[in-house]
Amino acid sequence: MTATFLRKLSSILILLWVAFGLVACGGFMPKSNDNRHNQPLSSVTQAGLRNMGSSPGEAMVIRIFKQEETLEVWKRTSAGQFRLFKTYEICAYSGDLGPKIKEGDRQSPEGFYTITPGLMNPRSSYYLAFNTGFPNKFDRAHGRTGSDLMVHGDCSSRGCYAMTDQGIAEIYALARETFKGGNPSFQLQIFPFRMTAANLAKQASSQHLAFWKDIKEGHDLFELTKAPPAWDVCERQYIFNASSGGALNPMGPCPAVVQIAGLAEKQQADEMAFASAVESEAQKAARLAAEAEREAAAVAAAKERGEAINGAVSGLFGGLGSMFGGKDDDVVPVMSGKPAPKPLPRLERP
Repeated sequence: MTATFLRKLSSILILLWVAFGLVACGGFMPKSNDNRHNQPLSSVTQAGLRNMGSSPGEAMVIRIFKQEETLEVWKRTSAGQFRLFKTYEICAYSGDLGPKIKEGDRQSPEGFYTITPGLMNPRSSYYLAFNTGFPNKFDRAHGRTGSDLMVHGDCSSRGCYAMTDQGIAEIYALARETFKGGNPSFQLQIFPFRMTAANLAKQASSQHLAFWKDIKEGHDLFELTKAPPAWDVCERQYIFNASSGGALNPMGPCPAVVQIAGLAEKQQADEMAFASAVESEAQKAARLAAEAEREAAAVAAAKERGEAINGAVSGLFGGLGSMFGGKDDDVVPVMSGKPAPKPLPRLERP
């Protein structure tokens, strides 16, 4: 091989590596005898499910809270409601609070997604993974782009949610057993933070506030009913528990929704708390600004007093110098360059 050919080959490999980095967290390991995707659930995990009245094959829901860096697995119990089974720490996620907008922005997605067996990746180059399903119906309605947005292991993220290998191994096994139990999918809910009025108030100036309030309704429904809400998209926004059957036109008008007891009251209370929290945040900001202004004024006043004192001291010592022979700059030494005269002899006294 010539040196020129090797340089060209190196350039191509570098470009491929960069391109791979920009398409989030895709990639597959070469086929091997690795059986990590079939690791059985530990006896401790199975006992935990039994103790809460659930089983590996029961339905599940995953919730992600980006700011808190937590992933929750909820399992349906024999009573029919979902209960929190376990919380996992997220090693890393990419970008800031807010949804993913376009390919290469390195943002981790937010919203509601449906995970099917086809989105599971048993041969991920990031240990194990499942695809979030981004872009979903809502994302496409807004022209958002991106691919290979995963929840995976390896503690490294390029627009994904990265877990420890141990964590993703258990989450993957829980999902696998859910599918084996006859469930065709499970719901993935991704939020920027815990959807409280106080947290929303802290982000009141965000361009994403309307979007966050939109997905908060799905969050509140799950909190109230302990069951994943049915979601769809109309008028380019999420709709939960629509009364009409069949898929909706994401650009079309929204139908009525099934009224859930307690939702309207919760939303009203949350709006009042949000308004109060926004006012409190504004008052806090005004107080901090006033304190900063007072501190700056105090520093300026101290500097002015220091300059005044220095001026007074300089004037005092200058006056004393005048009293004792004038100023230093009035004393002019005489240097003639001539030899000094010889001293006269000492006078003799009788």
